[in-house]
Amino acid sequence: MAITDTTDSVLSPLPVAPGLATERALQPDGLTALRRVATLTDRGRTSAVLTRDAACDAPPDRTMSCSAGLLPRSKKSLRTHKRTPRGRTHAFNNVIHALRTRLEQSSPGPLAPPPGRAQEGGRAPTLWGPPSRPRPKRRWLLVCFLLGGATAGLLPYLAPMPGWRGVPSLAPMAFSGPLSRLGQDPSQRRTAAAMPGPRAVPTVPVVATAVRTDHLRIYLTGLGSAAAFHTVTVRPRVDGQVLKVAFQEGQIVRQGDLLAEIDPRPFQVQLAQAEGQLAKDTAQLQNAKVDLERYTVLLAQDSVAPQQLDTQIALVHQYEGVIKSDQAQIDNAKLQLTYSRITAPITGRIGLRLVDPGNVVRANDPTNGLAVITQGQPMAVVFNIPEDDLPQVLKKVRSGQHLTVEAYDRNLKNKLATGTLLTIDNQIDPNTGTVKCKAVFPNEDDALFPNQFVNARLLVDTKKDTSIVPSAAIQRSPQGTFVYVVKDDSAVEMRYVVVGPSEGEAVAIEQGLAPGEVVVIEGVDKLQRGTIVAARMTGASNAKGNQ
Repeated sequence: MAITDTTDSVLSPLPVAPGLATERALQPDGLTALRRVATLTDRGRTSAVLTRDAACDAPPDRTMSCSAGLLPRSKKSLRTHKRTPRGRTHAFNNVIHALRTRLEQSSPGPLAPPPGRAQEGGRAPTLWGPPSRPRPKRRWLLVCFLLGGATAGLLPYLAPMPGWRGVPSLAPMAFSGPLSRLGQDPSQRRTAAAMPGPRAVPTVPVVATAVRTDHLRIYLTGLGSAAAFHTVTVRPRVDGQVLKVAFQEGQIVRQGDLLAEIDPRPFQVQLAQAEGQLAKDTAQLQNAKVDLERYTVLLAQDSVAPQQLDTQIALVHQYEGVIKSDQAQIDNAKLQLTYSRITAPITGRIGLRLVDPGNVVRANDPTNGLAVITQGQPMAVVFNIPEDDLPQVLKKVRSGQHLTVEAYDRNLKNKLATGTLLTIDNQIDPNTGTVKCKAVFPNEDDALFPNQFVNARLLVDTKKDTSIVPSAAIQRSPQGTFVYVVKDDSAVEMRYVVVGPSEGEAVAIEQGLAPGEVVVIEGVDKLQRGTIVAARMTGASNAKGNQ
């Protein structure tokens, strides 16, 4: 907004000498014209009047002229009017005075004389409206406090960043102390200032454990399956109809127990026929023997020819052969009668029955059987080991050692049974590069089941009194394998170690660590040489380090 004088008068701060009043204002876009009263000097007149224009609106970016008194309107735009620096300062003072007058008019209070009334005696005109009040100084104090607080809050962000790593910024350090004590009592701040001390060094929380001494067992793990030592499919040996099934599915049967019974009557008839034929042939044999005795006496008296005696002797021998054949028929009939009763050939667990009573079965049927019996005690496990480990195992076996084998479940978490190595296969499988091993387990609790998948672990060696750490403590770098050791002053140290064989989560340390030293197992990604740590020991409630 700009104010100018068309009569080339000099603008000065209010109050001014009386003269003709006029004003021009350049209004902003879309805003209402500001109400104000400005007194300008007119050299041709000696009287002064106070005027106030009503609200006048002007379109955007256009010059609006509001007349006061009898001064003529100027056709010149305020934008093109040149103004001296002093004139611009006076115009700014006039705008401030107009704004202040507007605020005083809007506030309630006694009004001054109306505009247009001239002051007598040629004195300066008196402003109408409430008397002006001096601006309180508290506002300036409030502004100063707000600016100071904003500067203190923005100073850490405006401070330059350090040019190299490891040098802290000075701005946060300068304001961390005073700002942290804003909420403290003055006496507490004085006490804290009177007791200087070293600042606490930041610590890194980690989980650590102590190096222990124990026996480390070295195993060879291979995939395997349980296999019964004996598996029998029970089939009938004679033809006939099944009359009875004497077992229950899943039952433990002993050798000789009755399993099923086939109709025995056909075999009883065969036995009777064989016995009758034997009786007949026996009678003929007795008659032939009597004739042989008679021919012998007659030959001594020279009553018969020797040829007749020889014929009788052959006849007796013939009947003796018939008697043996009849006896064999009897024995066969008795055997068939025995086969009609099916018994368990071995001791073991019988499976599901395959034939129900009333069915007709045939002898030695290759497809059908009565049931399957498996021997579960003892139980065998067949597993594979790599061919590279075969020399170590053969060395132990040839020396007469009985190697222990442990059977675990699929997840290698639950141990099922413990047995011994029985034998090793005589050749290596070229397709897999492994060799089969067979171990035997007592399996008294029936933990192993035929054809069950297991993980067999063969114990090949035991390292005694060795230093053991968890595998999580082992770190690797291009220079070698190392661990973080927590010293007595809670600082960590990188120490290179020589790692031995491992078993599960336990790793043997051959060189570099002593029993009782503390190594870090969790939080190693935040550590470096000399870092101060607060170590929480595994399995203990106390912590080692700077708390």
